[in-house]
Amino acid sequence: MKTAFARLPSLRLALLAIACLFPLALAPAEASHPNILWITSEDNGPELGCYGDAYATTPHIDALAARGLRYQNAWSTAPVCAPARTTLISGLYPPCTGSEHMRSMAPLPQRFHFYPEYLRKQGYYCINPAKTDYNLSTAEKEWDPNVPMKVLAEKSAAGTPFMAVYNFTVSHESQIRTRPHKQVHDPAKAPLPPYHPDTPEVRQDWAQYYDKVSEMDAQVGAKLRELEDAGLADNTIIFYYGDHGSGMPRSKRYPYNSGLRVPLVIHVPEKFKQLAPADYAPGGETDRLVGFIDFAPTLVSIAGAEPPAHFQGHAFMGAHAAPDQEYIFGFRGRMDERYDLIRTVRDKRFQYLRNFMPHKLYGQHVGYMFQTPTTRVWNQLFLDGKLDESQSAFWKTKAPEELYDLETDPHEIHNLAESPEHRETLVRLRAALHAQMLAIRDVGLLPEGEIHGRSVGSTPYDMGHDPQKYPLEDILATAEDAASLKVDAMAGLAEKLTGAKDDAVRYWAAMGILMRGKEAVAGNAGILRKALEDSAPYVRVVAAEALGTYGSEADVAAALKVLGELAPPVGGPLNNGFLSIAALNAIDALGPKADSLKALVVSMPNADPKVPNRSREYPKRLIETIAPKGGAAEGKKAQRQKDKAKKKAGE
Repeated sequence: MKTAFARLPSLRLALLAIACLFPLALAPAEASHPNILWITSEDNGPELGCYGDAYATTPHIDALAARGLRYQNAWSTAPVCAPARTTLISGLYPPCTGSEHMRSMAPLPQRFHFYPEYLRKQGYYCINPAKTDYNLSTAEKEWDPNVPMKVLAEKSAAGTPFMAVYNFTVSHESQIRTRPHKQVHDPAKAPLPPYHPDTPEVRQDWAQYYDKVSEMDAQVGAKLRELEDAGLADNTIIFYYGDHGSGMPRSKRYPYNSGLRVPLVIHVPEKFKQLAPADYAPGGETDRLVGFIDFAPTLVSIAGAEPPAHFQGHAFMGAHAAPDQEYIFGFRGRMDERYDLIRTVRDKRFQYLRNFMPHKLYGQHVGYMFQTPTTRVWNQLFLDGKLDESQSAFWKTKAPEELYDLETDPHEIHNLAESPEHRETLVRLRAALHAQMLAIRDVGLLPEGEIHGRSVGSTPYDMGHDPQKYPLEDILATAEDAASLKVDAMAGLAEKLTGAKDDAVRYWAAMGILMRGKEAVAGNAGILRKALEDSAPYVRVVAAEALGTYGSEADVAAALKVLGELAPPVGGPLNNGFLSIAALNAIDALGPKADSLKALVVSMPNADPKVPNRSREYPKRLIETIAPKGGAAEGKKAQRQKDKAKKKAGE
């Protein structure tokens, strides 16, 4: 039987026409794009129940994993917070943007945008109420004003999808050493990595870390409930991930798997299953290699757009998903007040590390890291000779190359770089890393001050892509020769120190002589003395450290004069905060030989107002390390510890 409406065709057609003109007035908008929720946690690796850790208590993330996809091989690209977030927000490797160092604040080219801008073009409302700290200087609008979940739900219902980032800090490094603490996990049952000594302090730190991860899990659960209560669960793709490895020493700051591997769980609602990864299965896991470098292109792909051509990662889901990648890459630069330069690559089984400064200890004295009881106890046991070989390695100089079988040696204890059996793997991964550095135009081979100095009027990225300003091939070849520690490279390095046109080539040539020690310095003392007057201040710093460490009394005096001139962060035409960090590190390395500079170091300005605000404290930290405030007795004690450590490191 026909209704009255059906019997009135003219009325029916009129109402249908009105509905076509004003569809939003008749029904809620059908979401064409998914909402995207990122839940991030600080300083925690995959120490979660869903990753097979029986000691962990993480029911909420475990429940998310039970209905989502768990990634076994996800890397943060950087093993420390700010450069890791740099990677996320920019879609670029920090070593190509001059932002690999902590608190470096390098500018991006104006033609590049942070990923929220690309999402806005697809109609997204983007918020991040808790944490930015992107290590980049830019005037670009990063995020829309923060609004409650209820307002996000209203926007979503009205046809405006959202991208929201919620960051939890309760698992941060600083929280695992806060005392007093009410212990929940039993320290006696804490799983310790074999490189850490088994002491009450270490056990308490690890147990407290797991307690904090449980607290973080509860916060994740609360945020997921909030999403459910707002009626958004069926329209929202969820990412949960950690920002790098745990805050324990040899995880955070270190580009081992323990510092780079992060938990990543993704849930895709049924409505948007076409956007899910190709291997998506609720409760499943994948061994696909993904890194933070891939997150920005993945977001843009989920939003329906093709990722910008300058993005250096690969989307792993969405309309423009790319094929699986054979390798993922990572790096280490300056960590607070201490310089280092490491590049790393892994496939699904092996990880390769290239140490460009093998003469520097892994366990350099980073003041913030030494606040953790485990760090101090571990270091003291090394000084007292009470550690085994695997536990001592962190406090000694590094091998030029490292290769680990993550399948048989997940804690990366046994370096296979010299193993004939693994030669082919070593060569393959070495070549992959070399090609990667050339492809992205890695500017991290420049001393930090030169990254900025060569970029005046431009950006580090654009400078790095200009062969006239940055002859990368020559610089990389010299750095590789220098860091190889091979004797047959010595003649070429000496020749480059005296004749190379580019400052960075001469810098690495001088570094190569320093890294080879007393015999190499003695054999090249003449050219190192000339290098004390080099036009490039960083070359002078390296030459001064070499002669000050291994030279004659006259050489030491000349070296100290140079370092004394370059150490103040302000005052002369060459002085600046970045050069100050380099010079103060050299002074610290000289130990008692540099005692005559302590009065200067204590009295000089400790900050350069032109460097980024949070970088200004690093010269001050080094000054306090070189000349402790505790007076002569404490200073002598600290110096004895440093001398003892230096002697053992050289064994």
